[in-house]
Amino acid sequence: MGFIIIYITHKDEKEAKHVANHLLDKKLIACANIFPIKSLYWWKGKIQKDNEVVSLVKTQKENWNKVKSEVKKIHPYDVPCIMKLDVSANKDYEDWIKSV
Repeated sequence: MGFIIIYITHKDEKEAKHVANHLLDKKLIACANIFPIKSLYWWKGKIQKDNEVVSLVKTQKENWNKVKSEVKKIHPYDVPCIMKLDVSANKDYEDWIKSV
């Protein structure tokens, strides 16, 4: 067993909260943190500059494919950013994540 943080970008806070609540309701994540960001990226041959929101969702490694699938189902982007980071934490926090 291990733990991951999944980095997901969204168009705005409302959308980020919708995705986070969906994952929480399905008990696929223990929690989500949401932050405003400024994004610069290539899209359809041009550099784009947008205000976006990123969510960092925390869960067990075994939930990766389920989380990815659920986000893809409800995310409005053509190509959503759903990135997995392997992490470790203090034992009490890891125990809490496992309890969800």
